[in-house]
Amino acid sequence: MPEPVSNNAVAQVSTEQGDYLISFMGLGANKDHNAVHNKVWQWRVGEPNWQSGPAVPSVLPLKGRLAATAVGVGQEAFVFGGYTVAADHSEISAPDNFAYDPVSQRYRRLAEMPVPVDDSVALSYQQRYIYLVSGWHNDGNVNLVQRYDTQTDQWAQATPFPGPAVFGQGGAIWQDTLVVCDGVKVVVPNADEARLADTPRRQFLPSPECFVGRIDADNGLKIHWQQLAHPSGVALYRRAAAAHNGQLWFVGGSNNPYNYDGIGYDGKPSAPSRRIDRYDIATGQWLSGEGVQAPTMDHRGLLWLDNGAVLLGGMGEDQRVLSEVSLLPLGQ
Repeated sequence: MPEPVSNNAVAQVSTEQGDYLISFMGLGANKDHNAVHNKVWQWRVGEPNWQSGPAVPSVLPLKGRLAATAVGVGQEAFVFGGYTVAADHSEISAPDNFAYDPVSQRYRRLAEMPVPVDDSVALSYQQRYIYLVSGWHNDGNVNLVQRYDTQTDQWAQATPFPGPAVFGQGGAIWQDTLVVCDGVKVVVPNADEARLADTPRRQFLPSPECFVGRIDADNGLKIHWQQLAHPSGVALYRRAAAAHNGQLWFVGGSNNPYNYDGIGYDGKPSAPSRRIDRYDIATGQWLSGEGVQAPTMDHRGLLWLDNGAVLLGGMGEDQRVLSEVSLLPLGQ
């Protein structure tokens, strides 16, 4: 890619002019609040180089965002949420959302989310609806499933997420089946613990839980959720995830939840993972192992080319922000 970027929203769009891989916003190599940007890069598959696109608009004073989510539907990429980071480290969840046409390089503003979220997952259904599952809103997590209709530009509330409300989770959908795993939950001390002077006001802890949901054929706002066996028992934060041929892939991540600079909430540097977990919908089984050549974390999505899965940027070892485009062959 033209420069290193992490925590960037990514989408793939198929148009009459070709397929595009697009990176929206994210974090630059310096990993401080000044490195949070709203830059856009797009690559038309088969072309020799990436092309810069117009910056993502924003109604907020600070324009750069982290932890936004994007998904391709039709010939547009739909970009949702994210949060800004100020010099005093205060953060605001962005309420505005946009559809982006990579051919004309134009944006159109969408209806605002009822509850703005960042570090959520966006899952498309029937090439019309987009479900945003859980995520962080300004001061805490929400268990909402907010559904956007790309044809009517309207939002509605679907069956809430049944597990602990989380941010930084991974999620993917195949046909009417979606799986959401891991993320970070907020734990507040009880009254006895709160009396202790060294007890933090709240803790950000990994949530090693998976849930499978099936969208009701007659009512798309109804999701039949069930808890799903976890592939490892260890939650991995900010994994890349996507579906392919009846399997839901979850790639990379870190077992130590961290702030945007890659340093854990426990003060320890977070390390990336080589792990790939694939959930096979037909058998209901996990296929797991270490399949990533270079360990990776801090992703917002996984894309696909004909010969494998694609990661755009992210963080590698020693919290280094990456410019690499990594291909995971289908045989892995």
